Amino acid sequence: MIKDLTMSVRWFIALALLIIGPFALAVSWHDDSHYVSLGPRTGYYIVRPGSALSLQLGVDAAPTIDTASPFRHGYGADAIALRFNRAGILSAPPAYIVQATPNEFYTRRIGSLIRGRSSSRDVQAFFGRPQRREARSDGVITYYTIQVYNPFEDRSGGRGR
Repeated sequence: MIKDLTMSVRWFIALALLIIGPFALAVSWHDDSHYVSLGPRTGYYIVRPGSALSLQLGVDAAPTIDTASPFRHGYGADAIALRFNRAGILSAPPAYIVQATPNEFYTRRIGSLIRGRSSSRDVQAFFGRPQRREARSDGVITYYTIQVYNPFEDRSGGRGR
């Protein structure tokens, strides 16, 4: 009798883990990376850090800081990655590497950049000097960091940083 009960409990736990496990993973890390088209040569990527699209675009080394870190109390950094050719002209759509909700201030600015026309000087007029540059064989990727705060990740109990 006890052996049958133990076996039933084990089967129930295994079944529960099989059902809940994939759902918990999907909820805890939802990758909704995508391209936002604004016109024939304007648009941008919304990319989650560590996503497949991040790897595909070559921006997986973006200087983001995870807001979920228990030592940062919800404070972190998103990033904008811009790829320029050797002449300093935007050669690919910008990528906004974002952890939570994209900031409309930044999406409007990167959405106004035109591939094949906007220069690194135009970008510096919007964002200032880049925080990081990565040389590539076909040009350069510049990264701009955006300080962000996610109150849902703040575990300080309201005591500030």
